[in-house]
Formats: sequence, C-alpha cells, structure tokens
Amino acid sequence: MGVGVSLSGLAAAVANEGGIGVISSAGLGLFYKQTPFNYLNGCIWGLQEEIRKTREKTNGIVGVNIMVALSNFSDMVKTSITSKADIIFVGAGLPLDLPSYLPEGSNTALVPIVSSSRAARILCSKWKASYNYLPDAIVVEGPKAGGHLGFKKEQIHDGKYSLENIIPEVVSVAESYSSEKYIPVIAAGGISTGEDILRFMKLGASAVQMGSIFVPTEECDASDAFKQVYINSSEKDVLIIESPVGMPGRAIDGEFIRKVNCGTEKPKSCPFHCIKTCDYSKSPYCILKALYNAAKGNMKKGYAFAGANAYLAEKISSVKEVIENLKAEYRLIKYGALE
Repeated sequence: MGVGVSLSGLAAAVANEGGIGVISSAGLGLFYKQTPFNYLNGCIWGLQEEIRKTREKTNGIVGVNIMVALSNFSDMVKTSITSKADIIFVGAGLPLDLPSYLPEGSNTALVPIVSSSRAARILCSKWKASYNYLPDAIVVEGPKAGGHLGFKKEQIHDGKYSLENIIPEVVSVAESYSSEKYIPVIAAGGISTGEDILRFMKLGASAVQMGSIFVPTEECDASDAFKQVYINSSEKDVLIIESPVGMPGRAIDGEFIRKVNCGTEKPKSCPFHCIKTCDYSKSPYCILKALYNAAKGNMKKGYAFAGANAYLAEKISSVKEVIENLKAEYRLIKYGALE
C-alpha cells in the first residue's frame, strides 16, 4: 500500500468506519516536491501534510506505516511522533531501537510487523531489556501479503510458514508477557473476507490488517489505472518477483515487469537513495520510480504490488461498502447463518 496508494483519502475513510486508517510514509518526497528539489525534506513535509489532511477528514484512529529499510527511517518516525500519529506500524526489518524515539508523555503507540515468532520474541526481549517497553500490538504478516515479504522465496508456498501456523506461535510469545502488558496480535496477509477474519480471530488474533481489498475503492489514493489492474487481473497474474530491496515481493504481472525480466529498465543514477540496501549500479530498476509511476497511473513504467487474493476484485466500491460487507460476512459465519 506504499508509495501513493494509502494516503489521507483512504486512511481517513477507513478511520471513519471504525478501523485504523494507515498512511504510507514511503516515497512522499516525490508527491511533495520542493524548489529546489530535496527528496528527504519533501518526505518530512509530505508526511506532516498527509497526517494533517487525514485529521481534517476524521476523528478516528490514524496510523503511519514506516519501513525500517528506508534511508530516512529516523525522520519518518520522528515526524510521525511530533505530528501526533496515534500508531506507528514498522516493518521491512526489525525496529530494535524504535522505543528510543518516543519522548516522555507521547501517546503514539508502537506496533512492529513481524513474520515469525522468533522475530517477535527477539524484539520483545530487546525492547524490554533496553527500554523497559513492550509493543503496544504486534502485526504478523504472512506469506500471502502484497509487496515485500519477510520470507525466503522457497518458504512462501511452504505450509509450515503459513499465517495459520505463525499466528498461534506469536500469540504465545505475546501471552508470555501478559503479567506485564496485554499485547494484541494482528493477523495480516491474504485476508479478504469476513470468514478469513473470523478464522484468524479463532486462532488467537485480536484483529486483522487488510490492504489489497481497499485498493479498488473510490477513496484509495492511487490512480484509477492502478485500481483497474486489480479488477482486470486473474489468479495467474499475481506473481512473486525479485525486488531491488533484496526481498521477494508479490505483484501483478504487466508490461513493466516483463521489461525488467528482459533487463531493459536498469537505472542510470539514483537521486533518492530511498532504501538503505539498494545499490542502483546493481539494481535491475528503480523501485521508487516504478511504484510512483504506477500510483500515478503510468503502468507502462511501473507495477502494482498486491496480496495473493487481489485478483478477486470485481468493481470499484466505497470503503463503507467494503467494511459493511466484511462485517456482514463475519456475522453470518460466526452466528451460523452460513455453513
């Protein structure tokens, strides 16, 4: 949902329906260009503006998603806290020092995103020992998620690493700290129906995180062309690709990905250095430009990240309709109206 897909429009709409609306901090410097151009300063200004605009549209809960892999990770965390985001969700790496950014008196909750019980255990232990702080919740992102995945390529389709197996393990880690703090566990990755939500809550999750289902909505901040890629896709179009970030990712096949596979999109320079691990001289393409182009509707020069079930999208709906449908499906399954 990063780089222009979930900004103030989508975040506010979700928050207004009782969910947690999440702003992606990735790539904001391209949407908030200054003169002279300064990508890193633009990211700070952009995040401040997106939080402000979201607050103007909702009284609900507003979060910010930040990747540890971002070269401006520190700036994005500090900006989120000073702008009084309710929650910071942090993934694409273990944020072992995240509590160090939290000033006394801040009400911003800190929620790491992990892909294994081992990562959850390491992070809780480190935060407790170094900062006497435990996560305010933990998001567990399974191998069916969209975008960058915290799994090796061979693990993605191995049932041993399924979200259904990981959730109870992370719940066990969270419960080991129950005498000190209640740590809700949030299931994420490939969740697309009310039945999915109920299944993971029965496994111990307190909530779910959903992304792809909100792309084909009126309020999603991405272009209509980006949304149509979801609607026009089939199951075979949802691929695992190699990202310049050094992690496997899940995306919808298209012209740009085919060009990358032919080696014709190699970057000539890097004016952004947006990802710590990216070396443009060895990279097959610039991921920031590709995702920015896609969000703006230039699908010949970019592609859409997507969860495993993104191809189920059939039409553009409102966020309210999506959430009401999820609630209805959940109630029908839970109370036995459907078998």
